[in-house]
Amino acid sequence: METSKILIELAYLAASVCFILGIKRLSKPSSAPAGNRLAAFGMLVAVVATLVYIDTLSPAFIVVGVLIGSALGAWMAIRVQMTGMPEMVALFNGFGGAASGLVAWAYYVRVIVPRAEFFALGGAGGGAAVGDVITVMLSVSVGCVTLTGSILAMLRLSGKIGGAATVYPGQKAINALLALVCLGLMAMVSQSPGNEMSFWVLLSVACVLGVTGLLPVGGGDMPVMISFLNSLSGVAAMLTGFVIKNTMLIVGGSLVGASGIILTNIMCRGMNRSLGSVLFSAVGAATGKTKRRSQDEVPHKTAEDAAAVLENAQTVIITPGYGLAVAQAQHVCRELGDLLTSNGVNVKYAIHPVAGRMPGHMNVLLAEADVSYDQLYEMDEINDEFERTDVCLIIGANDVLNPVAREKDGGPLAGMPILNCDKARIVMIIKRSLSPGFAGVDNPLFYDPKSMMLFGDGKKMVQDIVTEMKG
Repeated sequence: METSKILIELAYLAASVCFILGIKRLSKPSSAPAGNRLAAFGMLVAVVATLVYIDTLSPAFIVVGVLIGSALGAWMAIRVQMTGMPEMVALFNGFGGAASGLVAWAYYVRVIVPRAEFFALGGAGGGAAVGDVITVMLSVSVGCVTLTGSILAMLRLSGKIGGAATVYPGQKAINALLALVCLGLMAMVSQSPGNEMSFWVLLSVACVLGVTGLLPVGGGDMPVMISFLNSLSGVAAMLTGFVIKNTMLIVGGSLVGASGIILTNIMCRGMNRSLGSVLFSAVGAATGKTKRRSQDEVPHKTAEDAAAVLENAQTVIITPGYGLAVAQAQHVCRELGDLLTSNGVNVKYAIHPVAGRMPGHMNVLLAEADVSYDQLYEMDEINDEFERTDVCLIIGANDVLNPVAREKDGGPLAGMPILNCDKARIVMIIKRSLSPGFAGVDNPLFYDPKSMMLFGDGKKMVQDIVTEMKG
């Protein structure tokens, strides 16, 4: 038995190394696929080692389970388009929180309730037993908050519900009260672990808090919340690891929690916000002051006009946004970039930290289309170059380049660092309409005299420009 346990711990160590190296490789687009495969292999090792150790299933059942899970994962990876990746990631975060909460719940029902007197505060169990009860309550609470918060994030990202922040009178007080109720219920369960009613009420209140806590977060800040919820799912897994004394869950959960909060901090800096302002300040709430012009009032250009301008340009910065992802225009965008490069034009791609609906979304999308990594520039690297650029070609981007963000009263976007697209000599904008971005703020760049508005589907419009240039 001791030998078997040592082998299991060694397998956990190997899996942990795979996780660490995999996460490290995710930092660069060129090594990210290999990092993802390495981390997935580590997870396979951890799952198989755990099932063998607890002797729950026969090897045949383990193989069948791995095959079924792999088939479902492969099906989702093939079926879900890159445009749907943010909401799928949000859903996976929720699944992670739910899984951790379910394990903690099972421990509560199978271990704590039958031995309630031993685990009671001040009883024969002592501090260690009480610590187990508290850890179970924390794991269930964090798991439930992650689950319901992630589901709400998924619904907003997929457009099933509105993306603007939702506010109502006394919102902060209500959320604070719900958090205090959770703490009170934890104390009650710690005093009387056999009180299953208090446990179920705690679970329910935590689920409600996950929804009400995310309501004041606007769609423009959703990339931050995806990272934060990812971190919470890791914390829930770590807590569950402490509950069932599983080294792998503790290490894996700690890695996810730490990397998630680091990424959250990076995203907050990219949007010039603090995590507190994202969570509590209702950034992105509709103000009712937005006034937009009719599309008929704005002069629009054709693909032929755009081709003529691009053919005479020496420098072009392509700025992709979520609209490019929706139109699945990444491949034809790369074709246009290659065509311009072959004609002697200096082409670069400007990538805002939150250009998609999740961190790194746009980088992955363009990498899928084989755009050279050397042509991709982060906001800080390229912002000073817009003033020396002949044409800035914007495909489906909005909030990340809205000049209103520079104004103190810029509403939901105020203070957010943006790409200086409006500094280019000519601004070419491909959009379906004049509708605002996810934050709900009108963009004055659409009405700037030097802007060329090309209304239509992003993929078709770019393809028409390519056709004109080739013809």
